[in-house]
Amino acid sequence: MARYLIPLVIFVALSGVLFVGLFGDPSDVPSPFIDKPAPEFELPRLYQPDQTMSRDEMLGKVWLLNVWASWCVSCRQEHPVFMQLARSGLVPLYGLNYKDERQAATTWLEDFGNPYVASGYDVKGRVAIDYGVYGVPETFVIDKQGVIRHKHTGPVTYEALEKEILPLVRKLNSAGS
Repeated sequence: MARYLIPLVIFVALSGVLFVGLFGDPSDVPSPFIDKPAPEFELPRLYQPDQTMSRDEMLGKVWLLNVWASWCVSCRQEHPVFMQLARSGLVPLYGLNYKDERQAATTWLEDFGNPYVASGYDVKGRVAIDYGVYGVPETFVIDKQGVIRHKHTGPVTYEALEKEILPLVRKLNSAGS
């Protein structure tokens, strides 16, 4: 009897876990990096390869890091949102160009507009791996001390910007964090 009961209990437990997973948000991928220091990096800039961009340059201000690529269809979807955000001046937006060809990335920004204060060129994807990126696009909210406070997986929408990202940016700026 017990030899049939154990597999049955395992099957029921596994079925329950899978059933609960059906109702979760597939874009809500938890990050182990939330409330931890953003990994340090130093990358060549996309437009000025002789200059670098590093996490330490952004210390002292709340900022967004958007992981993007010219080959990413979803990045095209969120791009108008970031163009509007850049025009607003509410928060500096930095790019992390992921596993792309430099010419393709610069052409893409010239065609669609460049919302980034600067974009680091992560041709091998090592910095993205350090940030726990699962795929592009992903956007991080990083506080004044360089701590990751939020990760948005997938394209940022106007709704996500207004309901999640900007309220957090305002809170972090007003808290003096």
